[in-house]
Amino acid sequence: MDGTLIGIVAFASVIGLLAVRVPIAFALAGVATVGTFVVFAFRTGAFAPERALKPTTSLVFSNSFDLIHSYDLSMIPLFIALGHIAYRAEITTKIYHAARVWLASVPGGVAMASVVGCGGFSAITGSSIACASTMGRICSPEMLRMGYDKRLATASVAAGGTLGSLIPPSVLFIIYGIFTETSISALFLAGILPGIISLLGFVLVIFVWVRRTPEAAPRFEGQISMRDRGRAAFESWPAISLFVIIVGGIYGGFFTATEAAAICVSAAVAIGFAQGKLDLRGLIDSLRETCVQTASIFLIAAAAKIFVAFVALTGVAPAIVSAVTEAQLSAVLLLAAIAVIYLVLGMFLDPIGIMVLTLPLMIPLVETYGFDLIWFGVVVIKLLEIGLITPPVGLNVFVIANVVGKEVSIDKIFSGILRFLTVDVIVLILIMAFPVISLLIPNSM
Repeated sequence: MDGTLIGIVAFASVIGLLAVRVPIAFALAGVATVGTFVVFAFRTGAFAPERALKPTTSLVFSNSFDLIHSYDLSMIPLFIALGHIAYRAEITTKIYHAARVWLASVPGGVAMASVVGCGGFSAITGSSIACASTMGRICSPEMLRMGYDKRLATASVAAGGTLGSLIPPSVLFIIYGIFTETSISALFLAGILPGIISLLGFVLVIFVWVRRTPEAAPRFEGQISMRDRGRAAFESWPAISLFVIIVGGIYGGFFTATEAAAICVSAAVAIGFAQGKLDLRGLIDSLRETCVQTASIFLIAAAAKIFVAFVALTGVAPAIVSAVTEAQLSAVLLLAAIAVIYLVLGMFLDPIGIMVLTLPLMIPLVETYGFDLIWFGVVVIKLLEIGLITPPVGLNVFVIANVVGKEVSIDKIFSGILRFLTVDVIVLILIMAFPVISLLIPNSM
């Protein structure tokens, strides 16, 4: 039986299983295991299942074992733990409070502060959904209470939450780096400028929104002294320090991304206990939540590694590369096609699922065209970021809808999201057209 045909059937089977809500880890591992068995069983021509059992089990267990014992993978639980500990120690929320004090007199200032707060939260936690969930509980109810337009109060946080995918550290960058064997430190640095541009773009959307529709945001009545601003800025020093340790340490070559994660976890625990914001119970709860999230991500990563080995076995990736080469697609058309694929998948699947499903096919194709894998990683993460707020299944939108309950309907949140999506698409085009935006910082290391 033709290996390419088996590979195509396997991809269709995974997409079908995901469509009926089978967990991504079970879908990938199950299809890859069965597909590998079929490939080995038909290797001699006639169906010989007795010859397929041993090589199939060897491939499945060796690939999953090698991944779980990967050094780079150890930074995932560290950064997840950092996010939970920093939240319980109130380190992440201080950025939001400082931004709110400084922007209080600006029309739409609280919404802008929410986006800035999401950026600060992202710079520590690395998870978009966790960012949207946490900041949604803090920001959206407060804006609704103040009389903000319901679309602005929810959409600004849903969009701001996507920054967790791009601003380092990012769990998606870690997974991309592991599967493409690229430098995770370089990927972190490559996401800084695109992340900042995205954040500023969201702030601009709010500014224009409130400028055109003043009733969308209430005017601030009162005065805030420079002393209050200075105090708010000073109180945010723990979050700023952690970000400087991560980015400055990696950029300066003082330590690796994994070492930066370990140092920041220790620093967050010490700061939390020293300020009296964290106790032993809070630390244990943070570690428990870390274990649950880490186990979920590790299962998906292990299943994806098995699936990658299966795809290599079928030869479907070289077949696709050959077909695209023969079609003589230009680089622009190829990037446009890749963008469409990711945006369509982003409407229905979660970011990690999309990444592990598509990378085995995309990376050989991208390498054939000579694209920089660090730059392409930023493009992929930006596409996945857009998918988090794209209807009909934008995960961040549903997270915010769950936070605000019946007070704001999902269709209202999506109607507000469209303005932020416009900026996201513009930023995506800029990143694609000018790779220097992503590569400037990592190339200067």
